[in-house]
Amino acid sequence: DVQLVESGGGSVQVGGSLRLSCVASGDTIGRYCMGWFRQIPGKEREGVAAVDNASDGTTHYADSVKGRFTIFQDTADNTLNLTMNSLKPEDTAVYYCAAASGCVLDLVVTAKPTYPLDYWGKGTQVTVS
Repeated sequence: DVQLVESGGGSVQVGGSLRLSCVASGDTIGRYCMGWFRQIPGKEREGVAAVDNASDGTTHYADSVKGRFTIFQDTADNTLNLTMNSLKPEDTAVYYCAAASGCVLDLVVTAKPTYPLDYWGKGTQVTVS
């Protein structure tokens, strides 16, 4: 099993940037399909970005964040990162990191309800105002 802990959230002005990190322990992230999700109160958790570390490193993004967010792994630190630029108020949410040993990559981002990855962190709050 892998354990995931997110960090890097905070408050930022519109147009600003943040980098979220998800530190994994118990296993190497290179064996997993991983994704970043976000949730606001009263709404379904939605996929933001995903990467298939276990395959060829292909990435997939929600349309709402394409060109602004970048998902990438740091194998040296066993960390999954999400760089967020040009932030908008609608990006405000709790952001979660998740992993599974296999996945259908585009469905991680587009599935309704939330794609059922196996391991989840507790989340980090991002507020854009």
